Amino acid sequence: MIKKTLLTVSSLTLLSACGDGTTEAPYGAWESPITAELTTENAVGLRSVRLDGDDLYWIESRPEEGGRRAIVKMDANGNIADAIPADYSSRTRVHEYGGGSYFVDNGTIYFSNHRDQKLYRYAGEGEPEALTQEGYRYADCIMDASHNQLICVQEDHTMEGEPVNTLVSVALDGSGARSLFSGTDFVSSPALNPAGDTLVWITWDHPNMNWDDTKMWMATVNEQGSLSGTKTVVERASLSVQEPRWTANGDLYYISDPMGWWNFQTFDQLDEETRSITRKELEFGKSGALGAHSWAFYGDDQIITKYESEGTSHLATVNLTNGSVEEIETPYVSISKVYSDGERVYLLGATTTDATEIAEYVDGEFVSVKKSQAKLVDDAFISVPEAITFPNQKGEPVHAFYYAPKNPNFSGPDGELPPTIVRLHGGPTGATSAAFRMSRQFWTSRGFAIIDINYGGSTGYGRAYRERLRGMWGVVDIDDTKAALDYLTAEGLADPEKLLIAGGSAGGYSVLVALSQHDIFAAGANYYGISDLEVLYRDTHKYESRYLDSLIGKLPEDIELLRERSPIYHLDGFSSPLITFQGLLDEVVPPNQSELIVEALREKGVPVAYYPYEGEYHGFGKKENIIHSLESELVFYGKILGFEPAGELPEIQIDNFDG
Repeated sequence: MIKKTLLTVSSLTLLSACGDGTTEAPYGAWESPITAELTTENAVGLRSVRLDGDDLYWIESRPEEGGRRAIVKMDANGNIADAIPADYSSRTRVHEYGGGSYFVDNGTIYFSNHRDQKLYRYAGEGEPEALTQEGYRYADCIMDASHNQLICVQEDHTMEGEPVNTLVSVALDGSGARSLFSGTDFVSSPALNPAGDTLVWITWDHPNMNWDDTKMWMATVNEQGSLSGTKTVVERASLSVQEPRWTANGDLYYISDPMGWWNFQTFDQLDEETRSITRKELEFGKSGALGAHSWAFYGDDQIITKYESEGTSHLATVNLTNGSVEEIETPYVSISKVYSDGERVYLLGATTTDATEIAEYVDGEFVSVKKSQAKLVDDAFISVPEAITFPNQKGEPVHAFYYAPKNPNFSGPDGELPPTIVRLHGGPTGATSAAFRMSRQFWTSRGFAIIDINYGGSTGYGRAYRERLRGMWGVVDIDDTKAALDYLTAEGLADPEKLLIAGGSAGGYSVLVALSQHDIFAAGANYYGISDLEVLYRDTHKYESRYLDSLIGKLPEDIELLRERSPIYHLDGFSSPLITFQGLLDEVVPPNQSELIVEALREKGVPVAYYPYEGEYHGFGKKENIIHSLESELVFYGKILGFEPAGELPEIQIDNFDG
């Protein structure tokens, strides 16, 4: 398990504790069996488990197939096979990020297809049948069998301007979709009671995000399958409602944060009142994204759930009668989803040394069903992270994970320290975890150290920690990053001449801000980051189009503040070399954000490299691009820091650089 300790000078022994007979070589130049290609070898992303009778389903995103997301089925006999034809991919682009792209009912799969975003029905033979028209996107669908319809979140892209998000029914006789509820900016998480006559769902409006301020609605489903008596049943300023579900007896439970931490609640329909089930300074749930599934009913009068505490995931049961929480010991440091049909339990979990897996919880044990990647490397090459906490300039605690270099065959030169890569997660109100990532070990096995920071604003430490970033994006994240490096340098763990910084999306924005404000970094790597907040405000997709209102400011009144926080307006501060990677189909952070900063730095004379990828969205799914970006980042650091990385690596072009 991960060590929950404060890092001290004694941890420096990790840097050279490589065993007898090692070869001394410059940090960064160590030869490693963990190649960029190995990070994708037989690797799949695992998500969205579904139980249907005795059968188990899940989604695999496959770099080997260009990022295709295949629905996979395991039957009661353990036979595993793809459950949809090879030219279909189950991915919805509702909110651009997607989630909740499919479900299964009595052996029939209903799924959103990535290519055309239509909703399809597939019973296992022939070709899938389209139930909807082009121009619309669907997510979070559920079955309403008594009215022969699906109830879904729909996003309408047929008109100019912002797409319209509504709750709709999709007729199973092929007659199309009709509106059930509209009038809010966003809608998610429909849940139908067992009797089929009461529906609840969640909404929120600009400028809120779904972890800021949401409402839960309730309505009667009438004989025609329409809604009547629609009303809000959970509503309060600064309250985030998530994941409503009904018991078999028709009782309604959900997660919300009236005390500043996501905990379990119930809504009594007779009294029309809510009641807290748990009152813990723990985070049950996470962000309420489409397809979220952090808990399920399990056995009699209890819930089985994941929760976050001090940056680590835990599994527990919650007694619905008295609210007692009983932890279940697991090997996992990260648990992303929990599913149960009341008897069987499945989860998505990862340890510090093994990649994410689907596991079944049986008689106190966790039985692996499917691993996202088989164990390909001996643990001697695996750097296990340490959870560290350090103060920022205000004396507030900041949380991070530290990875020391580790390779049994190499040691660094005496008296030298490794280059340290600061990793900044996206979101920005997301979070990093200690879960095993082969891509992290790609770096540590070559002699790099990594500090992966959950800066103020990160999810998992309560609302107050998350809201440190309100109005302060581009300030708090940078101050916490600087505090992390000051801490490591003071402890003798980082060489101030070999500090590197890397991040993607919101993390890429923080990279650019940090490089524009501080000359402490030898180089930076920006993956589809934001350079001009004003342009992003006007160009980005609907879901995050008002995100900046709470993070920094809004247009037009805060235009000067948005420019003040935009890296593109602070070119004078840039001196460190930068490499940038961008998907050309990205609508979350459009390509112009990368193009603007790259061109500006070229003109200024700063060393800069740029790699745009055709056919990639927000995050890279194609094997060749995952490999190329990882290898190119390594080559870039080698050229800047003056070492020769091991292995057959691509040539890269760095403008304004003759080293």
